[in-house]
Amino acid sequence: MAEANEVVAPRLDLPASPVVDWPDPDEEPPRGVHWKTAPLVRWAAGRPFVWLDDETTDADQRWVAAHHPQPALLHRVDPYLGLTDTDLAAVRQWLEQLDKAV
Repeated sequence: MAEANEVVAPRLDLPASPVVDWPDPDEEPPRGVHWKTAPLVRWAAGRPFVWLDDETTDADQRWVAAHHPQPALLHRVDPYLGLTDTDLAAVRQWLEQLDKAV
């Protein structure tokens, strides 16, 4: 959440980023889909987005593809390694491809 702007962003020399306010925990996600997926797609409001998380699955990929009209990168981070240069390179490559498509 907001701590990412205090802990992660400075270490990666990134500016502070918007933070998603998660919904009431009683909101039931679609079957097999992470509880963050639908709220994140609503927050993106049709804009392209990147989501780095250690809990996303193919079910989330399929749900986003079916419910989000713009490009989205759902990139799974290994929870034992944390965010690595390889993860950041994947995001960078995706963003470069997105820029070329625009």
